[in-house]
Amino acid sequence: MKPNFTQATDLTNDNLHTFNNPVGCALATDSCVTHAHYKEIMVLYSDRLLMRPVCQTDLEDLFAIYGDPETNRFNPAGPFPNIQYAESVMAGWLKHWNEHGFGVWAIATQKEPENVIGFGGLSLFQFEGKTMNNLGYRLSTASWGKGYATEFSKRALSFGFVELGFEQISARVRENHLASIQVLKKSGFRNEKKIQDVMDAPASLLFQISKTEWEASAAIA
Repeated sequence: MKPNFTQATDLTNDNLHTFNNPVGCALATDSCVTHAHYKEIMVLYSDRLLMRPVCQTDLEDLFAIYGDPETNRFNPAGPFPNIQYAESVMAGWLKHWNEHGFGVWAIATQKEPENVIGFGGLSLFQFEGKTMNNLGYRLSTASWGKGYATEFSKRALSFGFVELGFEQISARVRENHLASIQVLKKSGFRNEKKIQDVMDAPASLLFQISKTEWEASAAIA
């Protein structure tokens, strides 16, 4: 299901823009983001992509992408089993946005903003008594091989370090997921260590990047 669009004005930061905003995204707590900081919800732009906070109207796209076995090839949990499971995940994403003012975006291209090609964002992740700022994403198979994952990752890092003021951002990836490892390395992450973040599954690789490291790499670029 595709949302209807209306014009809205964003926050004043230079990296946030006037954009076409899905109707209702800032209205109903049970369906869209209502955090006070986002009464007029912003969208982020990169060279080719736009990222907006998720809405309940993204549910079908969420299930289509996360329910696809191909996009879950390296995921020990496997694809979403049904639409009800997707609904529970969406509820968690919306709750995170409303409680923290950041979270998962629906990702689209600027040329076709109505077509969601994936989801990704920054979220809080608890591990061994510590809270990490976790970067994650998943794109539809049709959007693979176009550099979108790296482009998204770099824009999300900029948002996290500049707009949100994070000091460090982490990402977790399976050791055999070579494509995602390359995305993280291209984005400036370093491989920190192995962690056992999923019960009864092989260890993940924990990648991290600090604000200082990101600023240094940005200055070189």
